[in-house]
Amino acid sequence: MPPLEILMSSWQLDWAATAFVVVAGVLYGWGMRSAARRGQDWPVWRAVAFYVLGLGSFVVLTCGFTGVYGAQQRWAFTIKISMLLFVVPLLIGLGKPLTLARAALPAKGIGTLNTVLASRPVRFVSNSFGAPLLGLVLFSTFLTPMFYTLRTDPVAGALLTLGVPLLGMLMALPIIEESDFQRSSAYLTLEFMFVFIELLIDAIPGILLSLNGQVLDHVMSVPNPQWWFRDAFQDQQFAGNLLWFICEVVDLPLIILMFVRFSRSDKREAGVFDELTDEQLSELHRQHLRGPH
Repeated sequence: MPPLEILMSSWQLDWAATAFVVVAGVLYGWGMRSAARRGQDWPVWRAVAFYVLGLGSFVVLTCGFTGVYGAQQRWAFTIKISMLLFVVPLLIGLGKPLTLARAALPAKGIGTLNTVLASRPVRFVSNSFGAPLLGLVLFSTFLTPMFYTLRTDPVAGALLTLGVPLLGMLMALPIIEESDFQRSSAYLTLEFMFVFIELLIDAIPGILLSLNGQVLDHVMSVPNPQWWFRDAFQDQQFAGNLLWFICEVVDLPLIILMFVRFSRSDKREAGVFDELTDEQLSELHRQHLRGPH
């Protein structure tokens, strides 16, 4: 591991990350101002969570140590990408950006937002069936020579810096922004069961990186090596261990959030049935016994 002074002092300017932070920060600030004009005060702690925890962690990962040495050390790059996919979106989601958008946008803007959220690509990514597949595809590239290209190519780096957090937010926001992605308790039960399968799926690339007996991207040396750098084989093994650990640990809070989401959905559906009259309940029972036509 590098010494603490290197961990703390390694910084660079990442233009893609800077653009992301500026655009996201300005939009969120505009949303708070617009919501205030409409008479809706936005909680200060959510703004702090968005700017400090969400965007702050994004800056640390992209411009700090993992951004500086990600091209040279596989384990640093692995921490950066996995945290951008799993952790940063959850922290940004604490700021409830979709809820703020609904409070700030006019009726036409809310209609456009609803159309986007209801589109097939968003619906595919925003459930626990499609999300694990995308994560598996992303991390499976770490098992190929493409791993070197992703770490070193500036264009690929910019696309990952912008695209991975956005993908992560599409995966995380349905769990956090429950009101915008309401589903039946039966559907959530299937999702909840599939998350346990996801625990195994996420571990596959990390396990293969850790246990493989050869360097999979075929890059054995790096320019300007530091004394604390790991050799290529140790670097790959450590990257695999970290990827395995991060994927498994992050799944635990996701399971908890899904359980809370399921409980709320079940309570909401129970409330709907409680509001029905005896005649309406009897009619529903008769329709159920008759079966589909």
